[in-house]
Amino acid sequence: MLIASFASFSQTKQKILIIYGGITDFDDEKYPGATILTRDATRMVTFEHDGAILTCKRAIFYKKRNFFKAFGSVLIKQGDTITQTSDYVDYDGNTKKALSWGNVVVRDPKMTLTTDTLQFDRVNQQLYYQHHATIKDETNTLKSKVGTYYLTNKKFTATTKVEITNPDNIILSNYLDYYTNSGEAYLYGPSDIIGKDNKVYTEKGYYNTKTEISHFIKKSKLFLKNRTIKGDSLYYNKRKGFASATNNIKLIDTLENFVAKGNYAEYFEKKDSVFIVDRAVAISLVEKDSLYIHGDTLLVTGKPEQRMMRIYHDVKIFKNDLQGKCDSIYSNQTTGVTKMYRNPVIWSKKNQITGDSIQLINNKETDKLDSIKILNNALIVQLDTVINGVATYNQIKGRNMFGKFVNGKIKHFLVKGNAQVIYYNRNEKGVLETITKQACSLIEFTLDDNNNIETVKYIKKPEGTSYPPRDVPENERKLKGFIWREDERPKTLEDIFIDSKKIPLHKKSEIQVKKQS
Repeated sequence: MLIASFASFSQTKQKILIIYGGITDFDDEKYPGATILTRDATRMVTFEHDGAILTCKRAIFYKKRNFFKAFGSVLIKQGDTITQTSDYVDYDGNTKKALSWGNVVVRDPKMTLTTDTLQFDRVNQQLYYQHHATIKDETNTLKSKVGTYYLTNKKFTATTKVEITNPDNIILSNYLDYYTNSGEAYLYGPSDIIGKDNKVYTEKGYYNTKTEISHFIKKSKLFLKNRTIKGDSLYYNKRKGFASATNNIKLIDTLENFVAKGNYAEYFEKKDSVFIVDRAVAISLVEKDSLYIHGDTLLVTGKPEQRMMRIYHDVKIFKNDLQGKCDSIYSNQTTGVTKMYRNPVIWSKKNQITGDSIQLINNKETDKLDSIKILNNALIVQLDTVINGVATYNQIKGRNMFGKFVNGKIKHFLVKGNAQVIYYNRNEKGVLETITKQACSLIEFTLDDNNNIETVKYIKKPEGTSYPPRDVPENERKLKGFIWREDERPKTLEDIFIDSKKIPLHKKSEIQVKKQS
């Protein structure tokens, strides 16, 4: 077999030349028309054809056919750079095709190929093997069952049980292109890149084994210690510890049972932080239900157990039994506190909770919602009923309000400082009998399983009374600062992606009230 890069070759069928024939013999019965050449004590049998030199211990040469069979310690040299050794070679000078078998080894300054059987097409400068081969270069060892080596551009197309190994990674695939000069691999079909502390799965992509920079574009996943990143397009620079993903990205935190989604993400491995924009949403499992938080920008930083999450601008929250909205959110894994800033509001069934800031506190041992704090201008409003398009609301207001969750539901509240209450008292038939207005510095109240106000307890002597409905002026039926923000509430999961900038804040809910009626 002849292996070399040719700048050009003659289109005429050049004859194979015998440079040294050694001992010459003939056996027309066994090899009709052939010359049998055997090395002597001084030199090997030597042929030359179109710039290539072949030596062997013994050869059967068919001059008219321009063909020979070589046996024993076969050596082929082309120029000063490429050599091949094997036990046997069949070479056709007319087609410039060779078949080598038995301990085949091909070498150039940067690559060594070993196999049992190898075919070579000199016209197209291609090597073929179908019975397993191993290729070693300065960076990697490649193994595959079937493959083609293109001499001109130093490219292997390897198929069936392909494996590339180096001290840092293992690449497993059934189809890839590999360039020995650059160490670049182009992967097609299901493929794995397995490192010491990470793994990549892809069905199409590029990986540079020398720089460890990769770009994957089909069903790609990056598996890190405690995180998995998926995306339609995935870029990863292993040495810098940086990854970016585009379109339909999904980050899974296996340790914290946390998922983040969006259409663009950047991950900084050394800082253990991720940045997500474009339909960014964080998903956590709370009380066997998923809690979704969406904002323009999502940032998660810090090591496990110390992670912090920040979500900025136009933040919306959706859970089947809890919804919310604010400008930004800060959540600290260490303290278990999630803080809502700038015009925060939380809805739970009929209840609306507002304040200057709202904090949700998790029990770090059970990882369940434990309590809620509404700080400064705390107000809980509950839709009482809607009759003839007119809505009435129970209201409790105070400087600060502290609530307690029981089995995932807000159950108990304590109102501290300047507490005020407006409560619509109805009989069993739903007929409004009185309206209670009270003021007290400290109030406790509870909600039933349907989130209706069940009991109200005044810790200190309250001031106020109950009035017949007709005796309370319309402008006295709402506490100062009252606002009903139901039109801003995300009713479904998809609602969290609606651009709130297009909806006036604190819009009066006459339309919404009519819908409810």
